Amino acid sequence: MQTIELIYENEDFVLVDKPAGLNFHSEDAAGLVVLLKDQLQYDELYPLHRLDKMTSGLVLFGKSKESAQLFGKMFESRKVEKYYLAISLRKPKKKQGWIKGDMKSARRGSWMFAKTNDNPAITQFHSMALREGERAYLVKPHTGRTHQIRVALKSIGAPIAGDERYAQSDEAKKEMRGYLHAYALRFEYKGETYCFIQVPKEGERFLSGTFRAIVQEEWHSPWELFKK
Repeated sequence: MQTIELIYENEDFVLVDKPAGLNFHSEDAAGLVVLLKDQLQYDELYPLHRLDKMTSGLVLFGKSKESAQLFGKMFESRKVEKYYLAISLRKPKKKQGWIKGDMKSARRGSWMFAKTNDNPAITQFHSMALREGERAYLVKPHTGRTHQIRVALKSIGAPIAGDERYAQSDEAKKEMRGYLHAYALRFEYKGETYCFIQVPKEGERFLSGTFRAIVQEEWHSPWELFKK
């Protein structure tokens, strides 16, 4: 059975590093929630947010209904800061800034931006050049919509490498993984500030010296780059 890396645990919540390619909920095989409950031997764990199958990185679980409700209010009021890393093989329409727009369902479980802006998904990002044909992205979603970051980067002409749903399919299938990683979390809980960072451990593009240098030298404190 696959072992899930435990990053932090206290009496109220658990933080883990989800591997790429693992379903969040069980489908044909046990998903992250079931694997973690079995591994920790807990009767109940409450997922506080979720990651797509292709996405690796930090995921929070509440250990009680009370903590889950408190975190739920924090997520609703945008008091939990989330930061992601991504790599694209395409040149973006812009190198940094905001991506805003209403999202609507498209074909076969995909999503897309609508032409309206009534209740927009809001994404902020920085990017830097990597090796030839690669660009790294540090992304902060200000809302939590399904496939939000994947659709946002596609909308600026830079779909995520290895994303078989939103990138060019034949090209994406050649990649080791989808290059999206939940990199950092910051929040205040019961009067204490928590900051967590987890660098991706899977995927040749994430492991390249060029990418690691940018993360370590430029993006080691992501919240500093997104100050209003």
